[in-house]
Amino acid sequence: MKIKDIDLGKHPILLAPMEDVTDPAFRLMCKGFGADMVYTEFVSSDALIRSVSKTEQKLNISDEERPVAIQIYGKDTDTMVEAARIVEQARPDILDINFGCPVKRVAGKGAGAGMLQNIPKMLEITRAVADAVKIPVTVKTRLGWDAGSKIIVDLAEQLQDCGIAALTIHGRTRAQMYTGEADWTLIGEVKNNPRMHIPIIGNGDVTTPQRAKECFDRYGVDAVMIGRASFGRPWIFKEVKHYLETGEGIPPLSSEWKLNVLRQEVEDSVKLLDERRGILHVRRHLAASPLFKGIPNFRETRIAMLRAETKEELYRIFDEIEKLI
Repeated sequence: MKIKDIDLGKHPILLAPMEDVTDPAFRLMCKGFGADMVYTEFVSSDALIRSVSKTEQKLNISDEERPVAIQIYGKDTDTMVEAARIVEQARPDILDINFGCPVKRVAGKGAGAGMLQNIPKMLEITRAVADAVKIPVTVKTRLGWDAGSKIIVDLAEQLQDCGIAALTIHGRTRAQMYTGEADWTLIGEVKNNPRMHIPIIGNGDVTTPQRAKECFDRYGVDAVMIGRASFGRPWIFKEVKHYLETGEGIPPLSSEWKLNVLRQEVEDSVKLLDERRGILHVRRHLAASPLFKGIPNFRETRIAMLRAETKEELYRIFDEIEKLI
């Protein structure tokens, strides 16, 4: 699959943009396990043009993680264009526009998935941003605002006409947030629309290598994006890539090996930030790891993990867990 001149190979697996998750350390880790392209956390166009330092830091990318996309969101055309030009100077491979974030503080203000209630403005922003920069511009969005307005098949054509180089579709409406099952049938309809000629990337509920393969085979998508399934499980990219390449499951990864990966995730987070902020950032993702499923009476251990404030505390908890798995 190619996005303009960027060749991602056959059946690429992408790391989804996720706020407070896909920082440089996590992106590099997922890249090391086989992610074909990674995305930054989303960047507020309003904050970026006001030079808010915390927002500007999200533009920090490295050559080691390429190809990498920087994602922006906002609701004002001029602001989005100005932000896009600032992002272009950071030299990402791709600029992605977020029209899919469902959270109230974003969608409720008309940005992110909120744009699904204002399609003319969505198209205006998309066209203006695509015209303003030389790097490929892509869009990530949802099926529609709610069950009664699943407009993605027509919307995809309109977005394509605005000049985007690829489209990512999350198989839920904004009203669903992250509940219920992702509906890939409409993603398949978009991909199989003969008028669509840009790559279509599917996203939503891809939690196993088998499901990733099914999405390629059944719906014909050009790439699959993995988001929440990577929480506490960055090795999912290794598992998926192996299955796609061989048709077989990867030889079992030991619990000890997985725990060491999580320890490394802690180290990387602390190195990127500092011990206090690094632990605050990473601990809730560790606590969500599927590695801990099935451990008897794990609730108190999970709470302790969520309250840990130092590496020493977290590693002591890991040592106790290692005795149980």
